[in-house]
This record gives sequence, structure tokens and C-alpha cells, in this order.
Amino acid sequence: MLKRLSYIITTLFGIQLLFLLARRFLIVNERPKKADVIIVLSGGPGRLEKGAALFKEGNADQLMLTNSNDTWATAQEAIELGIPEDKLILEERAISTHTNAIYALEKMKEQQLTSAIIISSDFHMRRVRYIFSKVYENTGIELTFVAAPYLKNDFLMEGWEIQTIFYEWVKTFGYWLGAYEVAEKD
Repeated sequence: MLKRLSYIITTLFGIQLLFLLARRFLIVNERPKKADVIIVLSGGPGRLEKGAALFKEGNADQLMLTNSNDTWATAQEAIELGIPEDKLILEERAISTHTNAIYALEKMKEQQLTSAIIISSDFHMRRVRYIFSKVYENTGIELTFVAAPYLKNDFLMEGWEIQTIFYEWVKTFGYWLGAYEVAEKD
């Protein structure tokens, strides 16, 4: 009985450790540096607040909202957070991380912008960096990736965190394998 209990505890500890390492790998959080625009990806709480804070600190002169119809990152919410309306660039067509990158690039080219800070949720940043780096390859546009906090920093993760990490790994592998049709459903 004691041996079996020891095995169960060791297995559970190992699974927890595996998810902690998986979480750590997904997070990309670079030091912000002055850029032409801050691009806030739609799709999660805290992203717009992080972008607004960086804007107010003087890290960029403009703030772009991808899929600016999203409930987490609307123009009205940005204005309420202190972003002047004339400093907003609204992109309204994106439906995925991949199209966020494509349509944000179009807007950057239209505005002749050469550098950007990309904001998304911490767990999402590895995939964001991978996709944006591929889409922006050979454009000469400098990108910096800054994470908005989403996951807790506790050793014992809650079920929703484990599920979030698991699904993000599935989507990340989908992109690495080139299965955009499947991975686009994020």
C-alpha cells in the first residue's frame, strides 16, 4: 500500500513538474524598447492594459489593436485607458494569431512603421513570436515581444491553467508542423 501511494505521489509530482516546464517554455517576455507602435493582439484579458501601460511609459507613439472588435480590446476600452483616439490604429479583419500577424504587417506598411512591440498573454507568446517572426521575415521590421500576465506563478497549477498550457502546446505544434488550417482555430 505504501509503495503504491509513493508511486502515485511521484507520478503526480512528475506531471506537475512537466507542466511547470511546459509553462515556462511557452512564456517569452522581452524587455520593452522604444518602437513605432505597440500591437495588442485580441483574445484575452490583460493584454490591452499591458499595451496601454507601455504606451503611457513612452515605449511607442501609436497603439494598434488587432481584431479591434474583440470584447477584450476595443477602441473604446483603449480610450478609457487613456490612449488618445488619434494614436490608435485599428485592424478589424484578423481571426487568428496568423492573421493578426498578416494584417498588422499590412497596417505597418501602410503607416511606414519599422518597429513594433507585440503584446499577448504570457502562455501565448512562444507561438506569437514564431508566427510573427515568419510573417515579418525579410521585412526589416524590428519586433519585440512582451507578455501580459495571465497564468499564475504558483507551483501548484489549477485545472484551467493546465488545460490552457496543454491546448497552447497543441496549437504550437500545429504551427510548427504547418497545419495552419487546424491551428488557426484559436
